[in-house]
Amino acid sequence: MLEQQRHRLILDLLEERQFVRLQELVEALNASPATVRRDINKLAEEGLLTRIHGGAQLATSEAAARTPRKQLQGAAFLASLERHVAEKRAIAQRAVALCQDGETILVNGGSSTFMMAEFLCARDINVLTNSFALAGVLLESGKCRVTLPGGELYRKQNIIVSAFEDDLIQRYHGSRMFMGTPGIGVHGVMESDPLLIQAEQKLLRQAEQLVVLADSSKIGARGQLVFCPLGEVDILITDSGIDAASRRLFEEAGIEVIVVEPATDASQRDAQGPERAIA
Repeated sequence: MLEQQRHRLILDLLEERQFVRLQELVEALNASPATVRRDINKLAEEGLLTRIHGGAQLATSEAAARTPRKQLQGAAFLASLERHVAEKRAIAQRAVALCQDGETILVNGGSSTFMMAEFLCARDINVLTNSFALAGVLLESGKCRVTLPGGELYRKQNIIVSAFEDDLIQRYHGSRMFMGTPGIGVHGVMESDPLLIQAEQKLLRQAEQLVVLADSSKIGARGQLVFCPLGEVDILITDSGIDAASRRLFEEAGIEVIVVEPATDASQRDAQGPERAIA
């Protein structure tokens, strides 16, 4: 993640929470403690935040200048994009392989679904997505027909969310909805924010199948909220790190579990297309 992107995310997190501990920033930015300390020092010198023991808080003048706005809970898109890259890429490739040219699909925003861009670019597929980043790559490099719903852009998650029930999504229909998740397990598919659940439920109502993309680090992980029970999931695509007990749980719930093998480091270095598009 570039320095400017890290700085923007730090300020967004501070606006959301007022105070953020150093370790929380390290995890959110997927950066080293030394890098985060340098970022804090630089933003403090610019008067944008105040250094305090163990973390940082928004500077009083900066807080007063910012208009309070709704923040979505959940991982930052740019940081998530740098985690489990090989696994997500293999999962995304398999997800696109499910699609037929001429098909209409719905793709929810997230780092796992964004990885689909590399493989969608060569396909003739109609895509409705609330992912601003995914739409940008497809419009620049692909031949897919791309539709974006109206709404507010949340830059931390890089998605567009509408507060209105009667919007463009209601007039769209797709064969499959592809989505990522912070966790999937016995309680179902997890999500981090009620507004995200509302947006994703609107997409799901317009699709015939739900396909969940979840690398093995998400298997069994719990989120704050349940998006849907396992019975509503048709296909789960994950990597070979999934354990036997979890796979059995999903299959007994009627889910088709597709397991992929992540690429080697060498082959991974040869394919970094979508990431460059948002750098």
